Amino acid sequence: MATFLYRIGRFSYRRKGIVLPIWLAILVLAGIGAATLSGPTSTSFSIPGTPAQAALDLQKERFGGGEDPLTSASAQYVFQAPAGTTLDSPENTAAIDGVIANIRGIAAVKDTAKADPAAGPVPEGAMPLLDPIAGNQAIVDQYAQAGLAPDVAAANAAAVSPLSPDKTIGILDVPITGTVTDVTAEIRTELTDAAQPARDAGLTVEIGGSAMQAAEPPGGTAELIGLAVAAVVLVVMFGSLVAAGLPLITAIVGIGVTSLTITTASGFAELTQFTPILAIMIGLAVAIDYSLFIVARFRNELSETDDREEAAARAVGTAGSAVVFAGTTVLIALVALRVVGIPFLSQMGLAAGFGVFVAVLVALTMLPAVLGLFGRKAFAGKIRTVPDPEHDDKPTNGLRWVRLVIKRPALVLIAGIVILGVIAGPMTSLRLALPSVATAEPGTPAREAYDLVDQGFGPGRNGQLLMVVDASEVPEADRAAAFQAVVDKAASESDVVNAQQAGVNPAGDTALVSVTPKSSPISEDTQNLVTALRDAEGGLQSEYGVTYGVTGQTALEIDVSERLQDALVPYLAVVVGLAFLLLMVVFRSILVPLTATLGFLLSVLATFGATVFIFQEGGLGLISNPQPIVSFMPIFLIGVVFGLAMDYQVFLVSRMREAYVHGANASDAIVTGFKYGARVVAAAAVIMISVFAAFMLEPDSFIKSIGFALAAAVFFDAFIVRMILIPAVMALLGDKAWYLPKWLDKILPNVDIEGEKLVRRTDGPAPTSRD
Repeated sequence: MATFLYRIGRFSYRRKGIVLPIWLAILVLAGIGAATLSGPTSTSFSIPGTPAQAALDLQKERFGGGEDPLTSASAQYVFQAPAGTTLDSPENTAAIDGVIANIRGIAAVKDTAKADPAAGPVPEGAMPLLDPIAGNQAIVDQYAQAGLAPDVAAANAAAVSPLSPDKTIGILDVPITGTVTDVTAEIRTELTDAAQPARDAGLTVEIGGSAMQAAEPPGGTAELIGLAVAAVVLVVMFGSLVAAGLPLITAIVGIGVTSLTITTASGFAELTQFTPILAIMIGLAVAIDYSLFIVARFRNELSETDDREEAAARAVGTAGSAVVFAGTTVLIALVALRVVGIPFLSQMGLAAGFGVFVAVLVALTMLPAVLGLFGRKAFAGKIRTVPDPEHDDKPTNGLRWVRLVIKRPALVLIAGIVILGVIAGPMTSLRLALPSVATAEPGTPAREAYDLVDQGFGPGRNGQLLMVVDASEVPEADRAAAFQAVVDKAASESDVVNAQQAGVNPAGDTALVSVTPKSSPISEDTQNLVTALRDAEGGLQSEYGVTYGVTGQTALEIDVSERLQDALVPYLAVVVGLAFLLLMVVFRSILVPLTATLGFLLSVLATFGATVFIFQEGGLGLISNPQPIVSFMPIFLIGVVFGLAMDYQVFLVSRMREAYVHGANASDAIVTGFKYGARVVAAAAVIMISVFAAFMLEPDSFIKSIGFALAAAVFFDAFIVRMILIPAVMALLGDKAWYLPKWLDKILPNVDIEGEKLVRRTDGPAPTSRD
């Protein structure tokens, strides 16, 4: 490995006139593709095969047509009358009629909704817009004529009425053609402008629905802040403005290629709006770090030889080997997201993995070419002298610290574990939910509309459930009783406001039952209600012969969250297993990979605890909108954090192994490896923390939480696990840390991560293939 990478580094340095134009051409081609082939991103998260999806499929089969609540586009106008008035006053009614007239003129609104009953007979199949005033009376009349008891009729009408009981808040649902990915900024502007007559009349109008959530993904400012902080850290690290700029140059090119390629891919596959930003977040951090490791090794090699081409080649052959294996570990963690069978999560993993792959290629090829371009000016622009820790006799802070750790390893180990354990405590109350209007930032139009519905109709109106009841195996004469039994069972649940039969298919063998919960869509009570309704199916099937499924947007989101939670353990087993084997090859040890993995578990548990405390429980008052943690964040966080944790393990412990292999005893090897590696790892960690933490400035709650979680994870893993716990464990293990059974030693390939096969020479030919 080291010999192969040595040749790549030497070639790139020498043939910079070829390598740099190739990267420039790749960047330009990616830009052209993004400009001409890109498509919209999606806000929906769906998983095939869930119980709610199965019920939805049955509804489509038995009733014909039907749309997926997670992907269909619609707008919801929520009107609030001025103080002291109601919506059914003549002036307010006229204002709402003006809004409806404007909506009918929007091309994106479905034709079936544009029919105007006042203009003449409604065409067959048309579904006119149900305005809060006229629609409410029609619903009341319909239930009154159905022969239901007056109190039941009134309750059923209130559960689906577009007008609140006090007539101050009303709902107008507007179906939009296509899916949420088809909604453009122009359509959203038209929908917003249509509400002007009501606003002019003094009504409050908020517009929600999936169509108004179809926004462009965040990004831009956070990346610039991350780069600025990284620049400061690099200047401090190298004491040179030019050297500090080298990792930034390569990182900018790498992240440019990554983001533009993903943007191009959005024209061929439906990507969620979070996919590009997560790839950029992770790709930017690792691109800077990987280049930092190689530039730091390049500076070290210059103390051994005056031949800058040789120094660059050796830097790529040694530190580049660590970059390859660190990047491979991250790739394993990200690409392994496919094993859980969740499409949108697989997309995120592949996109982020592509960003890491590009970062590795840039570090191994473009960086040495840039070093060749700058030549002897690579460390120009010095602002201070920075000693090389490997060739300076003065004790560094890292050296002082590691000597303190190995002097009292047991005490340090216990203290570190206790600290992480306390921080991890809040994770026991972890709750998961998908991003939705319910979790949107307060003050946004969609959230304001949601809150008005909550205020006027109760929290359950925002998350009504739909039961699809299959009575095809029930005798025709008994079906009505079976359907009613399902309604009665649903109504008997403590968290249900209303349950009613919403329709029967033409064949008469399938019914829809609408259920309105008391609690909000993201409430734990609503999740428990869905579980209770599903658990009751067995009893009703035994007695009446019916089966049913619970669906609707709320049930679909709950199922996605549960599937993600269930996938955590198998995913963790695959990632840890594969990475353990990889690290065993790298370190030729069993205990070192084991301690690395256990350290990761401690850091990720502490990260979950801190994230739950801040974002779910509102700890320290840092978040104005506490809410459940986004469902796919834990599994994605595990993948990313595991990869990054192994990065630091490789870069720090590989230098310890190098010293041990070259004759140092176990204790001295720890000191030597830490002396050199600690400064580089600390700088890399600070850069990563800065890049991730900068995303906390984004308005989106999920981006805030993932930025915080990744920053916290890097802090816990780099500064507590890798720089406190790992040296302490290594000191306690001594020579046993590097034990590998002879039979296993013969099986495992020797990848030569630290370049033992590279012959130290300041001139002469490059190593041959026999080396």
